Amino acid sequence: MADATLRRWHDLMAAGGDSANQAAIEIIRSVGAGTTPKAMLSRQLARSVWHDYTSIAERYNDPGRFTALIGYEWTSNNGGNNQHRVVIFRDGKDKADQIVPFSAFDSENPAMLWKFLDGYTEKTGGDVLAIPHNGNLSNGRMFALVDFDGRGLTRDYAETRARLEPVYEVTQIKGDGEAHPFLSPNDEFAGFELWDKGNLDLTELKKPEMLQYEYARSGLKIGLKLEQELGVNPFKFGMIGSTDSHTSLATADQDNFFGKHSGAEPSATRATHAFLASRDGGVKIMGWEMTASGYAAVWATDNTRAAIFDALERKEVYGTTGPRMVVRFFGGFDFQPGDAKTRSPAAIGYSRGVPMGGDLTAAPPGKAPSFLVAALKDPIGANLDRVQIVKGWQDAKGALQEKVYDVAWGNAQTSKPDASGKLPPVDSTVDVANATWTNTIGDPELITVWTDPDFDPALRAFYYARVLEIPTPRWTAYDAKQFGVQMPKEVPMTAQQRAYTSPIWYTPKS
Repeated sequence: MADATLRRWHDLMAAGGDSANQAAIEIIRSVGAGTTPKAMLSRQLARSVWHDYTSIAERYNDPGRFTALIGYEWTSNNGGNNQHRVVIFRDGKDKADQIVPFSAFDSENPAMLWKFLDGYTEKTGGDVLAIPHNGNLSNGRMFALVDFDGRGLTRDYAETRARLEPVYEVTQIKGDGEAHPFLSPNDEFAGFELWDKGNLDLTELKKPEMLQYEYARSGLKIGLKLEQELGVNPFKFGMIGSTDSHTSLATADQDNFFGKHSGAEPSATRATHAFLASRDGGVKIMGWEMTASGYAAVWATDNTRAAIFDALERKEVYGTTGPRMVVRFFGGFDFQPGDAKTRSPAAIGYSRGVPMGGDLTAAPPGKAPSFLVAALKDPIGANLDRVQIVKGWQDAKGALQEKVYDVAWGNAQTSKPDASGKLPPVDSTVDVANATWTNTIGDPELITVWTDPDFDPALRAFYYARVLEIPTPRWTAYDAKQFGVQMPKEVPMTAQQRAYTSPIWYTPKS
């Protein structure tokens, strides 16, 4: 508090509202510019705070009932280009306290973070991983074909990244990062909650050529190409969601959305104020563009640090944009249509195939991979509209391809695909004025076995499931009703919430 800048930031944060938002922007820009006051960089201060934090995690960790993972955010923001990672430890305080977290003040190069993480493992015998934030504010840096220093990727880089970053955050409060309509023009659901105006502090505006290196689906496709070139796929990641909120609240539900930080808590004006703005004010990200997202779902054997960490490491995870829907996804060569009638899809899935995050190799002669996918609605949420399987592959000429297949849908007796195989949009029951909807359309559960009709056993490919709900009120509709305000016409008032599973990869026989 003796430092004038730090005291000012403290006071702005304490004031809340627009003042807190201004402080957050100034802090982000100071990190990128290297002008953060030195008093904030004290190792003694960092160690003290870290030990207090790990003590809190130990106090509330209750194996089998409530798991408190130890972790922190490495906030690389080089030139405003967001490449944040969340570092997660498998271990407890005894090992975590042997280090002081490596921060962006030490280096903004992800490779230096990975070196530190390997050093932690060597020193303590523990285990640790990093989860990148979605890349839609990285301005093409997240899945770039060069490293932080602009050099071409190497096999060592690919092996290290794949090992230490097994999971990717595909959706969060700063937009959704699964797919973009510029990259996927034939996917009518690719335009969900886009943040594509620029980097994190809007000092560099978005160019179309950046997009392919930012979105998860494109990153997965690029990974196939790099695997052929390097022998290892650096972008072989599972997918989760997280909030990225700084409120200590798990509020990814549309009807209980508390925003990014204290400056964006529910109010009559938060939707219509600028959340971020370029220095000249010419480009803005408005408050209504905040996304009430997301959650990380983990198929773990126990509710413990070790089991949850191990599930993240093997990629048996999926992400949702808020609803707590249950999704299973298995791939193999022996599934039969009758397997979709089971009430225990996991029993068949594990016995005949591999789960989400797994690998299929060397298809048996005359067989194409089949996928058992099952989804169950959030118990207090909306019915399901459809289940899709997204396929990406590298064709015989080396070009990267993708296709989205509708494989199961609600109201199957009355809703049918058209001549091209495209399923029509689902109806909407949303009453925007009252922020309500009814589950009179869609289905509470969907399950099917789908076999790839376009399979070529000689080509690398990946498959993941995308599950969509029927339309429901967006958080902006709840705010409008709660505070009695009229939203501008450009503000979306409904949303089709969704889940994304980790992929299953197919690799031909070498």
